Amino acid sequence: MDIFDIYILGCGSAIPSCRHNPACQVVDIHSWLYMIDCGEGSQIQFRKAGLSFARLRGIFISHLHGDHCFGLMGLLSTLSLQKRTAPIEIYGPQGIVDYFVPQLKFYSGAITFPVNLHVVPTEESVCILEEKSFKVTTIPLRHRVPCCGYRFDEAQPLPHILPDMIDFYKIPHYAIRDIKEGADWITAEGEVIPHMRLVRPARSPRSYAYCSDTGFCPENAPLLRNLSLLYHEATYATTEEEHAHQVGHSTASEAGRMAKLAEAKQLLLGHFSTRYDDDKLLLNEARQVFPEAILANEGMHIALK
Repeated sequence: MDIFDIYILGCGSAIPSCRHNPACQVVDIHSWLYMIDCGEGSQIQFRKAGLSFARLRGIFISHLHGDHCFGLMGLLSTLSLQKRTAPIEIYGPQGIVDYFVPQLKFYSGAITFPVNLHVVPTEESVCILEEKSFKVTTIPLRHRVPCCGYRFDEAQPLPHILPDMIDFYKIPHYAIRDIKEGADWITAEGEVIPHMRLVRPARSPRSYAYCSDTGFCPENAPLLRNLSLLYHEATYATTEEEHAHQVGHSTASEAGRMAKLAEAKQLLLGHFSTRYDDDKLLLNEARQVFPEAILANEGMHIALK
């Protein structure tokens, strides 16, 4: 299935909020689930979204501040209680092994499945996961601790074979895949029907990037080029720009500038400071720079087209 959906489970900043949960998202790509960050309460939000723990294949941690990873051991414990046996892959920056291995050792008797930790670079962009239908690359971010974002890119879908051509040339079912992949069709009379006459182009591949937490990084624009959707933190309003830079965060206006530089199709704002009673203040600032901006909110489900 060619699903590429984003579920927002938490989009708050480090300080607890009655309006937002700590950071957590789930990417449903071609029927596999990948979690990005795992703040406290993530597994509760996961259940509320109606997602299946059995389809959860991997977890990507952006950095080791608690609001992005304190929910992880609880989630692993729940998976064990459900008698999971399939391994789970966990990706994160420098320090993830030192932080989680002692916890895993302490609970080793209670974990029923392999937990594979992968240290990812935060100073350069590298491909850390490549499947047949998609790949994941890191995005260097600017924060107070080693931190990286993640970009999900769908592989170019195969072209669609034309139904009337199947009927006209009596193409058997077993040959359809080969034709989609570029093979010509040879009729019973020996006539060669070129591949391009039998198919129509598929849609463009979709892409999604997660950038939280980070200061403004215009140098990342080439790494974020032509995204279907960019999630970028918008912790502060422009009036707090100096403070944002001091603590390794971005303003909503800077998030809009990043989306504009990257030529993204749409911008999703998140990681809101609790000092604002209404997130629309941040939305309005971002839209002054990049009109195609929307606010993230718990329970949001976005299907990429």
